[in-house]
Amino acid sequence: MLFPKGGWESDETITQAALRETYEEAGVKGVVERQLGEWTFQSRTHGTDYEGYMFPLQVTEVLNLWPEKTNRRRLWMSVTEARECCQHWWMKEALDVLVDRLGGQQQLDEEEVESCSLNYQAKSNL
Repeated sequence: MLFPKGGWESDETITQAALRETYEEAGVKGVVERQLGEWTFQSRTHGTDYEGYMFPLQVTEVLNLWPEKTNRRRLWMSVTEARECCQHWWMKEALDVLVDRLGGQQQLDEEEVESCSLNYQAKSNL
């Protein structure tokens, strides 16, 4: 399980990059909310450290077609399920920050959280 992620272009803001990545990788559009935090992680393919900035997205539109649909599968789940599926410690920390921000784990377990756009990696190791 991966969160949509990627770099941002020189002609876009970090918020615009977050919107573009969630559209390309998860096929959703919405409103980027306040940053959850910043994490440093190492790229498996390049062996270099990267800084990642995590944002929740209040989803306003779910698309049937998106650029990376053939490589990825979108799946909605509870925060607890997402945390169990997370491959990376920094993704779990970002979920914890979101849970704290929204008022506690118990409330979030009872309903799907649409402000987290999550997708499964299907064919690609991006």
